[in-house]
Amino acid sequence: MDDLTGFQRDLLYVIAGAEQPSGQDIKAEIEQYYSADINHGRLYPNLDTVVNKDLVEKGQLDRRTNYYELTETGERAIEDRLEWVSRYTEE
Repeated sequence: MDDLTGFQRDLLYVIAGAEQPSGQDIKAEIEQYYSADINHGRLYPNLDTVVNKDLVEKGQLDRRTNYYELTETGERAIEDRLEWVSRYTEE
């Protein structure tokens, strides 16, 4: 996870917190967090990156809609990241 951008890490957290979200579900959640519009040209290439790194699995809900789900590797990456962060933030 150390080679991901902050935006890509945020995508992982959003995906982890939802049940097979679509790209539009992820977009809506990340836009709310960032308080800004996220265009498709930013969202989908970054989703493809986390898929290509085997952190997220991409599947098809229907002919037009994909879903995203963390892989075991993605789950472990989040756990490792949270453990690392907690070493520096817990008193």
